[in-house]
Amino acid sequence: MLTEDLARTTSSTQTRARPAPEQVLRQVFGYEHFRGPQQAIIQTVVDGGDALVIMPTGGGKSLCYQIPALVRPGVGIIVSPLIALMQDQVAALQQLGVRAAFLNSTQDFQEVRGIEEALYQGELDLLYCAPERLLQSRTLDLLHRCQLALFAIDEAHCVSQWGHDFRSDYLGLGALSEQFPDVPRIALTATADDRTQQEIAQRLQLVDAQHFISGFDRPNIQYRIGQKNNANKQLLAFINAEHPGEAGVVYCLSRSKVEATAKMLCDHGFNALPYHAGLPADVRARHQERFLREDGVIIVATIAFGMGIDKPDVRFVAHLDLPKSIEAYYQETGRAGRDGQPSTAWMVYGLQDAIKLRQMLESSAGNDEFKRVERQKLDAMLGLCEVTACRRQVLLRYFGEEAPEPCGNCDTCLTPPETWDATDAVRKALSCVYRTGQRFGVNYVIDVLRGVSNERIQQFGHHALSTFGIGGELSTTEWRSVFRQLVANGYLRVDAEGFGALALTETCRPLLKGDDSIQLRRDRSEPKSAKRSSGKSARDRLSQDLSPADQPLWEALRARRKELAAEQGVPPYVIFHDATLLDILHRKPRSLAELAEANGVGQAKLERYGQAFLDVLMSVVTDSNTI
Repeated sequence: MLTEDLARTTSSTQTRARPAPEQVLRQVFGYEHFRGPQQAIIQTVVDGGDALVIMPTGGGKSLCYQIPALVRPGVGIIVSPLIALMQDQVAALQQLGVRAAFLNSTQDFQEVRGIEEALYQGELDLLYCAPERLLQSRTLDLLHRCQLALFAIDEAHCVSQWGHDFRSDYLGLGALSEQFPDVPRIALTATADDRTQQEIAQRLQLVDAQHFISGFDRPNIQYRIGQKNNANKQLLAFINAEHPGEAGVVYCLSRSKVEATAKMLCDHGFNALPYHAGLPADVRARHQERFLREDGVIIVATIAFGMGIDKPDVRFVAHLDLPKSIEAYYQETGRAGRDGQPSTAWMVYGLQDAIKLRQMLESSAGNDEFKRVERQKLDAMLGLCEVTACRRQVLLRYFGEEAPEPCGNCDTCLTPPETWDATDAVRKALSCVYRTGQRFGVNYVIDVLRGVSNERIQQFGHHALSTFGIGGELSTTEWRSVFRQLVANGYLRVDAEGFGALALTETCRPLLKGDDSIQLRRDRSEPKSAKRSSGKSARDRLSQDLSPADQPLWEALRARRKELAAEQGVPPYVIFHDATLLDILHRKPRSLAELAEANGVGQAKLERYGQAFLDVLMSVVTDSNTI
C-alpha cells in the first residue's frame, strides 16, 4: 500500500527520499490542491520552523500538522484537549492508512504499553495525547528516546486565561521548547482575538514563530439573532421550517435547561440527546457517538460539547442563551457547515440573559483585571446582538479583519432592522431608575413607568414619584426591549447580588442632560431568514438539484457508505464526505484509476472501498441505463 510506503519513508531518511507534501496530499488524503495558507504553513514546519496558526473551523487546520508529520522523519505528537476529539481524528487517519494512535484515560495498562512500545519502535506516524499525560515524566522520558517529527498543539486557545475555554494543563506546554529545542512546534486554533494570540505565543514560547492568520469569515453560515419570547416555540418553528431531519447543536447555559430542551424536542418528534458535564462519561460518549454516526441527530448541550468535532454536515447551531463572549459564539457557531454548505447560526436572547451573565461575572472569583476584560468581552457580545448594521462585519472586525461590504447573508442584511428615535423613552427610563433609588429590577421599574399601582409600589411610595405613569405609551414588552438595549449598550448596569437591580452609568449622563439623542432598534419576534424557509432539509434540496436520473445513484452511494461505515464502526463521513460522493456521482468512473481522480479519494480508501463503490456505480447505472 502506498500510504505504508510513505510511512516507512518518514521513519528512515537514510534509505528513501522524503515524500513531498503535495505527494502526501494527493496519495494519502486524496486532494489535488492546498487551500489558502496551508502550503506555506506545512512547508514552514517541514523545514523545521515553528508556527502559530489561526484558521477558521473547516479551513483545514489538521492537514497543517498531519502532512508535516508524514513528511518529516519520526512521529508527530499531537496535543489534544478532549478524548472524543483525539479518538475521532485517529479513526479518520487509520481509514487513510496512516499509522495513528492515541493515549488517554480510557485505555487499560496493556493498551498503553502496546502503544508505548509501537512509539519506541518507530511504528507510529502520529500520536495524540492529552496535555496532562504528555507532561508526565514517564511520557517525556519515552519521547526523549524516540525520533520526533513535530509537536502540534491543537485548540491552542485553551492556554489563554483570558480565553473562553481555558485548560490549566495547557500552561505547562511551553516547556516543550526547552526539553525538545530541535523539534518544530505548531500551535493551532480557530478562535483568538489579538490579546489571546499574544498570550498563546508567549505561554507556548512561540513569539519568534511564524504567525499565520487566515480570514475568519465563514460565508456559508447565515448569522441570525432575535428577541427571546418563547424560546422553545421559536426553536421548534426554526427547525421545522428550515432544518427538518438535519443534524444540529443547541446550546443552553445550564444543565437543567439542556435536559428540559432535549426532552421537549424528543416530545415533538426530533431525535435529540442531552450532553453536559453532569452526565456519566459513558452516557456522554454514547450520545456523541450517535451524533457523529447517525443522520439527523440534534445534540442539546452546554459548552462542554463540541470542541474539535469534525462532523461536516451540522446544518445549524442554535443558542437559547447568550454566550459570554464573541470568541465563544464564533467557536460554537463554527461547528456548523464544515463542509462548506449553507448552514445557520441562530440565536434568541433577552434582557435576563444579559442580567444573568453580568451577575455571574461580577460574583466570580476572578481579580479586578480579569473582570474588566470579561466585561469588555460581554459588552462586545451584547453589541453584536443589538447592532443594526451587518453582523458579519462586526464579527470580523472583532478579530481584526475588515469586510468592505455588508455580507448579504445575515439577518440585518437580509431584513434590515427598523429603528426609532427613543430619546424621550430612554430619558424616562433612566430617570425612573434614578428616582426609584437604583435598587430595583427591570419589572418593578416598568411597573412604575406604566403606572401600575400595586402593593409593593405603594409600600415604597413610588406611586408619588414624578416618573410614575409617564410611560404608558409603550407596552411592557416594548419597555423590556428599551431596558435590554440600555443594558447592552452600557447605559445601565446590573448589580452582582442576584437581585438584578439596575443602576446608571456615566455613559448615560449626556442623554439625561439633553446633549445626546439615541436610536434603538424595533424588535422582531423571530431572527428571520429571507432566503432559507422552504421547509426542506439540505439533503432534500441537494436531491432536488440532482437530475432525476442521478437521484437513485445518489441514494445508492449513500446507502453503501452507511453500510461500510457500520462495518468499520466509524461515522459515514469518515468513509467519504458528501462532497466526495457528489464528485464520484458526477464523474461516474468505470475503473479504479478513474475513481482515484475523485476529490477526497486517497490511495488507502481507493484500495479499501473503491471496488465497493464501483460495483454500486455499475449496478445502478446499468439498471437505469444512464450511460
